[in-house]
Amino acid sequence: MIEIIDEKCIGCGACLRACAYDAITITDKLASINLDKCTLCGACVKSCPFDAIILRRKEVQSMDKSQYSGIWVYAEQRDGVIAPVVYELLGKGRDLASQMEAELTAVLFGSDIDSLPADLIAHGADKVIYVDDPALKHFQDERYAKAMSHLAQKYKPAVILAGATVMGRSFIPRVAVQIHTGLTADCTGLEYDPESGNLLQTRPAFGGNIMATIITPNHRPQMATVRHKVMNPLPRDDGRSGIVILEQVDFDFDSQMSMWLGFEKEKTALVNITEANIIVSGGRGLKEARNFTMIEELAESLDGAVGASRAAVDAEWMPYSHQVGQTGKTVKPNIYFSIGISGAIQHLAGMSSADYIISINKDPDAPIFKVADLGIVGDLFEVVPILIKRIKEIRA
Repeated sequence: MIEIIDEKCIGCGACLRACAYDAITITDKLASINLDKCTLCGACVKSCPFDAIILRRKEVQSMDKSQYSGIWVYAEQRDGVIAPVVYELLGKGRDLASQMEAELTAVLFGSDIDSLPADLIAHGADKVIYVDDPALKHFQDERYAKAMSHLAQKYKPAVILAGATVMGRSFIPRVAVQIHTGLTADCTGLEYDPESGNLLQTRPAFGGNIMATIITPNHRPQMATVRHKVMNPLPRDDGRSGIVILEQVDFDFDSQMSMWLGFEKEKTALVNITEANIIVSGGRGLKEARNFTMIEELAESLDGAVGASRAAVDAEWMPYSHQVGQTGKTVKPNIYFSIGISGAIQHLAGMSSADYIISINKDPDAPIFKVADLGIVGDLFEVVPILIKRIKEIRA
């Protein structure tokens, strides 16, 4: 709550100059605040030389954080196949659990999934809690959110992690709202602070120009969604043993906002970029959509996948599912070809983890060359056909 004390305000305008949101006006030598625009940043309070502005912040209610322990990983599956990001989260979760001296639990939802818990234990989980119910056969965010919220309130984990996938991004925010805690989305790094007991959650901010580290100091569980291909899975160990718990959740809804109609896979012969060992990406330098056939031919000759920059996707030259970058997908191939891509920081955020980066661009000052292991300065329309020809000769 913020208010102006009329008896102290003289309309000097200091607060007006300090407000970055155009939320203050001066009328008849008296300041007034538009609460629809005000973000309660407090800049006007600090700027007022007459202490005429008061900002009252709601007192944060403390909670007994000692009741919460353990790390949970949401084990996303579709049609009985565990999503690859789950194994990465279990790998990182194992490391965090060791530091926290806590238990690592995988949480699994679906129908006819009795065979999956053993796989999760083999990849690092100490325990698997799963709900096997026909109501969860197909993903619906309302039902999955209710299941996760119910289990979180019952078992009280200190940390809940999920992949920043279409599924995770859809229902995990609902869970955070239902159990009254915070959520950091699209994390690229997770660390544990032993002094405070907080999870340090790192993600790109301000268009990828900085990396922000976020904590949830006053609430539990601490929740985060994590991008695919930014963490390393553990080797499978079928000798591991663990605890498996079958839970039940009541899915009787008075009313549902959505209903399941069907799932249609993308109709494309192109390889999924998140799983590819070699990716060939094209950008604005290709000039038009039809020139992506050259990128597809190079990718095919290498048994690789086709990627694209945001500019190429926005121009509708390639589907969004092939976009690499902060607002697309994070990839970690053995070899990444960047062709006709300048290397905006948002794109670099999605591909800089590649083992070896090869860039082709006619601009010698393009930012992409700063991260490239091999840079070719030249016209892509001349270089790429030669490259395709040479690769086909070698492979023949």
